Amino acid sequence: MGETQVTAQEGRSAAGPSPIAAEAVADTAAASTTTPPAPGTSGSEPAPGPGATPAPGSGTTPVSGSGTTGWQARFRSLRRARRPRLWFEILLIAVSYWLYSLVRNAVPEQKAQALRNADWIWSAEKSLGLAFEESVNHAVNSVTWLIVSMNYYYATLHFVVTIGVLVWLFRRHPGRYAATRLVLFATTAVALLGYYLYPLAPPRLMNGANFIDTVLVHETWGSMASGNFKNMSNQYAAMPSMHIGWSLWCGLTIFALATAPWARILGLLYPTLTLVVIVATANHFWLDAVGGMACLAFGYAVSRAWYGSLPHHLPRWVPGAPKGRLTGLRTAGPPRPASEPEAEAEAEPKPGTEAEPETAGARRP
Repeated sequence: MGETQVTAQEGRSAAGPSPIAAEAVADTAAASTTTPPAPGTSGSEPAPGPGATPAPGSGTTPVSGSGTTGWQARFRSLRRARRPRLWFEILLIAVSYWLYSLVRNAVPEQKAQALRNADWIWSAEKSLGLAFEESVNHAVNSVTWLIVSMNYYYATLHFVVTIGVLVWLFRRHPGRYAATRLVLFATTAVALLGYYLYPLAPPRLMNGANFIDTVLVHETWGSMASGNFKNMSNQYAAMPSMHIGWSLWCGLTIFALATAPWARILGLLYPTLTLVVIVATANHFWLDAVGGMACLAFGYAVSRAWYGSLPHHLPRWVPGAPKGRLTGLRTAGPPRPASEPEAEAEAEPKPGTEAEPETAGARRP
């Protein structure tokens, strides 16, 4: 009997402490690591939420959500897509083109240097085996209706299509308007630098060459650097070609944002046909077109650096101003999921009629 009691006691000692004793030890350890409540407060009070204001004298300083100063916030707001205003855009475009024409025509003509540069360009193209401008110029000039059409194309569409694309962006893609406009402005600005640093005579003004000035021959209203308008424009500002820079800007914008397949095809054909026109009318070398493409690439780089994205990646719609302003735009709706295709904003409810949420079990009259 005694041996049985000793054996039972040894088995309990080998099994370790009882569960009740283990829980008591854990509670004691947790209590030793818990921070005691502040004087005057109950230990059962919940901790303040993330947005609560700390009590006076607690020593806690609220953390600012933005952490930016006023001018930094203003700078960031300038880099956000915003709704364009019609009056401001008309004024901006008018003043910008006036300054562009003023600066371009104020650049010294430097006729001798411009002719030397034209000879160098022509020799470089010959060495590459790509001096085809003279052949195209003579071939198209032999078809009167075609070359006359190209003269008017060169004189008009350069402005008409560019303004048309700006209006389309303003009305249909207001969120992308400012970024795309910045591409055009930066492209044109760097082109002015090219006119100053590298004066270049167009092929039709080269000495000893056999190019035909199609505007003079066919007496059409055309290039500002020919005929009666030659004294109103700098004739030796051919590099880079802004006919190519602007037309390629139009074409890429239409191709990236249009939904109709025929519109996207026309967007690609427009700069291609413009290249044929500037060569056929002897207003530019094809290397001038390369210069225009380089300026456009610079314009896209500036826009991406400022807005943090290429224009066609920005949201199509932006929050609008109150109704009644002369903007020609609708108020933007809530953002759509990226998986859904872009669609037109739904019609706004008539004044005085607001949609009421349906409650569970409610029956319509």
